[in-house]
Amino acid sequence: MDRIVYDRMAEHDSTHWWYTARRDVLHDYIAREANLPEEAHILEIGCGTGHNLVMLRQFGTVDAIEIDPAARAIASRRLGKPVGDAPLPALPGVPRRAYDMIAVLDVVEHIDDDVAALRAMKDCLKPGGKVLIAVPAHQWMWSAHDVVNHHHRRYSKASLRKALDAAGLVPHKLGYFNSLLFPLAAAARVAGRITGRDDSDDSPPPGPVNKLFEAIFRAERHLVGRMPMPVGVSILTLATPKF
Repeated sequence: MDRIVYDRMAEHDSTHWWYTARRDVLHDYIAREANLPEEAHILEIGCGTGHNLVMLRQFGTVDAIEIDPAARAIASRRLGKPVGDAPLPALPGVPRRAYDMIAVLDVVEHIDDDVAALRAMKDCLKPGGKVLIAVPAHQWMWSAHDVVNHHHRRYSKASLRKALDAAGLVPHKLGYFNSLLFPLAAAARVAGRITGRDDSDDSPPPGPVNKLFEAIFRAERHLVGRMPMPVGVSILTLATPKF
């Protein structure tokens, strides 16, 4: 990702509606769907500034990986121990058959060989382990945001299933989320394309709007995994090894 993306993440990950509401949606999804053992061993790959680590620690012991040095330093302070720097797709030095859950939250789209990355994650799971995956949806929504984030692709449900299948993983409860705000996001992408004002700035909107968006997105915590969500900005699933 461009340096500015990490800088904005560090500045806004505690206040921006997308980060704050998404953590709550993910927390409730894990609690309902992951069926983790007590004191599960969890790895977050591509943790950025570590804004998900406190949430993940509610489910067990957490390790983390981040390749950007500045973001890794912030994440290490938040985690209270060093965050690793093993790169995808190979994950060199990461112990195999060691984790009850691996979280890759808006990470797989950054990797050229997504199948090799998913296969390496599978090899790091304990028997019965799971990979929690969130990715951006809809290639037609490609924008300057994807460019500055160094995305290789956005996914459809079919293309994510295909990559998981090739990696030897089976998705469970694969579906959209960030659905309630999808019409607004889609309209913004289309308008930016028409007007030529495609903007990569993801700073939070003014306070009242930020709070409104946060409340709307957070409402999905009661829905995701319990019912099929309508078309959304992102796709979420828990994947398990085929064998």
